[in-house]
Amino acid sequence: MSPSSQLKSRPLWRGALLFVSLSVVSACAANNGSVPAGEIYDPQEVSNRKVHEFNRGVDRVLFRPVSNGYGNVVHEDARLLVSNFADHLSLPADIVNNILQGDLKGAGANSFRFVFNTVFGFGGIADPSDAFDMPRRETDFGETFHVWGMKEGAYVELPLLGPSTERDAMGTILDFTLDPVSVLLPNPESYIGTAANIADRMGDRYELRGTIDSVLYESADSYAQTRILYLQNRRFELGVTADDAYLDPYDDPYAE
Repeated sequence: MSPSSQLKSRPLWRGALLFVSLSVVSACAANNGSVPAGEIYDPQEVSNRKVHEFNRGVDRVLFRPVSNGYGNVVHEDARLLVSNFADHLSLPADIVNNILQGDLKGAGANSFRFVFNTVFGFGGIADPSDAFDMPRRETDFGETFHVWGMKEGAYVELPLLGPSTERDAMGTILDFTLDPVSVLLPNPESYIGTAANIADRMGDRYELRGTIDSVLYESADSYAQTRILYLQNRRFELGVTADDAYLDPYDDPYAE
């Protein structure tokens, strides 16, 4: 397939994914069945547990050994450069979501970081903008939907991607289909960000291997533990401050 035909075909499948995701988002927005903040709404637990077991199997035979190999072979300094580059390429998507959320200060800070690090950080592999005390305002479409008032929806576990909610799952689709770097760059350059992000994820898996292995392979119920930790952290990220929104990961999730 020629580069021109690739550029023509990509908007078609991206548009199809966008249409499907927006349709589901509309349905989720109209659904008022979500439970109060801090509680767990998991009506598809049976199927979610099957996906969780699939994900555990993939982690055991693929992600864990690959991440351990990556961490053992690639020096920490090199992993940091990869992480910087992956974060840099995700900044345009952050800026889009900052604007959609009305966070102009965050959009300005992220725009400064992107331009400054592109010019003075060797294309983003270094992060000299940290010296200006302008922290990155990391965000995503899931947070944008939250700001717009969309409910969290049911908890879901996605194949390969792991724990999520209905709202965040739709946000993930939009994060992928509307990522400015992959949309604007031609193939194969558009895959650079994906490759960097995968390597960064493997680095994170290596750095957090003790915690992740403990949750997935040593806890009595890895599904319940993963679910409660994800909801706790995600709600904290989104600024859900009600007292009952803070879930203790060591609580019995089935206690009355």
